Amino acid sequence: MFQLSATALNHLLTQSGWALQRLQRFAGKTARFNVAPFSFAWTVQPDGSVLAAAANASPDVVCNIAPSLLPRLALHDEAALSQIHSSGDASLLAEIFYLSRHLRWDAAEDISHVTGDVVAERLVQLARAKQQQVRDSSLNLSQALAEYWTEEQPLLAKPAHIASFVSQVDKLRDDVARLELRINRLTKK
Repeated sequence: MFQLSATALNHLLTQSGWALQRLQRFAGKTARFNVAPFSFAWTVQPDGSVLAAAANASPDVVCNIAPSLLPRLALHDEAALSQIHSSGDASLLAEIFYLSRHLRWDAAEDISHVTGDVVAERLVQLARAKQQQVRDSSLNLSQALAEYWTEEQPLLAKPAHIASFVSQVDKLRDDVARLELRINRLTKK
């Protein structure tokens, strides 16, 4: 299974070209990725490709990724990258994170081998349009639900009400502190 993931990654690296060149300087280094309950490692080859490493291979880099981060990482959420716990060779880690930000699959190139260039481009455009439509629909639905639950059926507090409440709590805390000081002064007399 993990050899299959190495094959898929090698396909992406080869498709981009520039990525292989960037990884060549890390030849022989191994990166381990722990995504509960799985753990896998890849070793960088002299040509920049990767090979699934042996289970007992000593890693130069270890990345612990919470399974809940995977959907966010798939959507290229920058904040999700900062929640990955990593250790080891800093330059290899920097390269892994750089590749995760910039390496993209050219779906049209792969599809064109089966359908031809024009059809492949149209299919990719259609997929992107549908993806954007789903994102827009999700955003609209979440905004409508938030408005419904704050205006029609108050299940959620409005941000302005929360800010006002926090401000009142802060004022009350300060008033209690001043009252405590006065009581202390009066009891000392």
